[in-house]
Amino acid sequence: MTDHHTNTDIIVAGHICLDVIPTFEQTGGDWRQVIAPGKLVNVGQAVTATGGAVANTGLALHRLGLPTRLMGKLGDDLFGQAILDLLNHNNPALAKGMIVEPGEVTSYTVVLSPPGVDRIFFHNPGANDTFSDADVSTAALAGAGLFHFGYPPLMRHMFADGGKALARLLQKAKAAGLTTSLDMAYPDRNSAAGQADWRTLLAHVLPHVDIFLPSIEETLFMLERPLFTQLSAQGDILDQLDGKLLSRVGNLLLEMGAAVAVLKLGHRGLAVQTSADVTRLEETGACRPADVQAWRNRQLLTSCFKTNVAGTTGAGDCTIAGFLAGLCRGLSLEETLTTAVAVGACSVESASATDAIPPWESVRERVAAGWEKLPQTIPLPGWQEDSAAGLWRGPSDGN
Repeated sequence: MTDHHTNTDIIVAGHICLDVIPTFEQTGGDWRQVIAPGKLVNVGQAVTATGGAVANTGLALHRLGLPTRLMGKLGDDLFGQAILDLLNHNNPALAKGMIVEPGEVTSYTVVLSPPGVDRIFFHNPGANDTFSDADVSTAALAGAGLFHFGYPPLMRHMFADGGKALARLLQKAKAAGLTTSLDMAYPDRNSAAGQADWRTLLAHVLPHVDIFLPSIEETLFMLERPLFTQLSAQGDILDQLDGKLLSRVGNLLLEMGAAVAVLKLGHRGLAVQTSADVTRLEETGACRPADVQAWRNRQLLTSCFKTNVAGTTGAGDCTIAGFLAGLCRGLSLEETLTTAVAVGACSVESASATDAIPPWESVRERVAAGWEKLPQTIPLPGWQEDSAAGLWRGPSDGN
């Protein structure tokens, strides 16, 4: 199918930070004694990298060949300049929409990962906490077709007022004619974000969201807390999924206002459910599906592709990039879902989130060449396998 929205920019806004990762050369010994107060520990070179939805999803879209603008908030400090340098190294055009606020502190994370020890994170949210709808002007949206926002649970101003600022921001993008998409993050349950009333917040926000792309864990935490607590106590939530739960959650997100609900299922795959209201789909902005009727009232599930996993950092963000790229290139919903997990699979072939993502044509060629998927092990009573498409179709698909 002819690419139909590839000449309009995609804006990726939201959370961004600088990851500072000291390398540890010493092996063996008790690290609880090595990392002790008053002790000098020799370490190796510090690795610096951009983190957050803006960098991960944005750079993935750029590597896939889509015109992309990044819109995160930085301070006028050393870490802010480091982020700009890293973005400019990829392409100077990427960083033109970045917001540099005098007097603010750039968000950073120090990641300690000594051999044999679980990683320890020291995070400063910095300017992410003050990002507001006022930081994005209508002029800044000009020339774009899609506005993607990522990680509002990690950005205090985006949830502290019950989501009013986030709703205003998405309304502004919709009023400018853009397609809107939203990604979430799993908040610390003991933090202010973890205590927020996410059900009420999402009820305000989702009517302004065309494509909603959370993980199943985030969604259950925010909307089905008792069930989340119950499943968490029994083990890994991803190992307890079934078709009935996917349908229930998908229906809930559509009822709350989203036009397309995409649930990230980790290594279990990716599910999508779409509105039965064709008018809602037609009003999804400049990057609406090429065939709106074919996207109406759909319910699909795909497994992940088989690959050698080097690291899973940012895999969900890159999967989102694959989905948005498929939408903007006019693919069918089936092809869009498949391409999304293909980009996610490419991502995990490197320890870095985006380094292993090839150009769009290479992803599509790899899929067309018969790239094998993992077996689908989620119990799916009432679902039908479509072996030709490599997907499962839910009970409500096309009905």
